[in-house]
Amino acid sequence: MELEKIRQAAERVGRSEGLEIVDVEWKVGKQRFLRVYIDRVPKAAAPISDAAGVIGGSTESGGGYSAISHADCERVSQQLSVILDVEDLIPGAAGYILEVRGNDCGVTDRGDTKGQPGGGVLGRSRDLR
Repeated sequence: MELEKIRQAAERVGRSEGLEIVDVEWKVGKQRFLRVYIDRVPKAAAPISDAAGVIGGSTESGGGYSAISHADCERVSQQLSVILDVEDLIPGAAGYILEVRGNDCGVTDRGDTKGQPGGGVLGRSRDLR
């Protein structure tokens, strides 16, 4: 399995939804997990002007980001799931869980996200038999 190809597929989906792929990780334990962390791409606000001309542009209040919704996670999960199946990016007979999370919970070490607040989570179990 090539994680870079999976990341590229996730980035294609993210761009189509106006979202950024922050991280992609593959975990194998009792089950196989593919976790994708998404964030919103900031939108630039209109430049501010006065009689002397343009003062400058800025991002929307709050850094230009709005929270990732459950619907955002669901759309990315559904689209990415189709690509993973069609392009056969996750080989093997065993199933896996595709989990898409919002990055707005401030997780920097994604190795342990249990109990972290915020961010939409959508898990999809796929049986590849």
